[in-house]
Amino acid sequence: MKNLLTIQQKLIPQAIELMERRYSILRQISLSEPIGRRTLSNVLDISERIVRSETEFLKEQGLIDVAVSGMTITEEGSFLLDDLKDIMKDIMGLHTLQDKVKEKLGIKKVLLVPGSFEKNESLLRDVARCGAEYFLNIIKDGNVVSITGGSTMLEFSNSIKTDKKYQNVTVVPARGSVGKDVETQSNAVVAAMSRKLNSNYKLLHIPDELGEEAMKTLTQEPQIKETIDVIQESDVLIFGIGRADEMATRRKLPKDQVENIISKGAVGEAFGYYFNKDGEIVYKLNTVGINLESFKKVKNSIAIFAGTRKAEALVAVSKINKDIVLVTDEESAYRILEL
Repeated sequence: MKNLLTIQQKLIPQAIELMERRYSILRQISLSEPIGRRTLSNVLDISERIVRSETEFLKEQGLIDVAVSGMTITEEGSFLLDDLKDIMKDIMGLHTLQDKVKEKLGIKKVLLVPGSFEKNESLLRDVARCGAEYFLNIIKDGNVVSITGGSTMLEFSNSIKTDKKYQNVTVVPARGSVGKDVETQSNAVVAAMSRKLNSNYKLLHIPDELGEEAMKTLTQEPQIKETIDVIQESDVLIFGIGRADEMATRRKLPKDQVENIISKGAVGEAFGYYFNKDGEIVYKLNTVGINLESFKKVKNSIAIFAGTRKAEALVAVSKINKDIVLVTDEESAYRILEL
């Protein structure tokens, strides 16, 4: 198949271009369904005339359905997308790009989805789906799986699709609660993920950041202590990437504290630690959950993010633990190579 595609690129390059365009349209419908032609045209920056022509073709092939509410992908279309995924990565040069990013960071693996989150925010769904597929390939019976909170992690949890029951797997929050959005709190993400896996789970009913005395008292409470002890033994860790300035704001830190963190060169935050571009800790909060030593020991860490503005934070975190699998979008990968 690879040889055939190489020959086609040389003899009939327009066939490859057409294949890329139809793949991109089918993939975007899958990400944004139901979606109208005009919206699809704007998202992909393709003329409405071409979109109309190509979607008519996809409809005739039984790959999409068209209704008043918009276009949706059929079951056959979904199967075709899955079959084409690796082939299109070769055609688009993503396998080569993955290898370059992996070599630069020195980490375990890099998985990329085509496109730019900045130009198409629905790409987050594809990034999360890619991360979920990898996770289901590595999870083992008896594993402790910890996951942080945030919108990316919620999308990841919702992307898990399996009929298997992981009754001996335990899902736990990697951190305490951050911010006020209940849906994206780590406890809510854990509950959603556990439902998809049909697994056990434990919750951590404690804010991520507390005063030293309050932290000491609460972490000795039997149920909380039991959960924290389980978290420290995580076999798999799934986490999002946080920019230092954004995480400091999300945590509602005082303005002078935020300025102090940024003035020390912090570019990224993970597990209550703020790192500079060299991966050095420049500031630490009094937080609960997985700590830096536990993170370094986790053999299966999956970092998931979309958007070039988080690339520098990822580079910093990757210097702490090389046993990381990175899942992100194509443009963010190019940004990592530039740093």
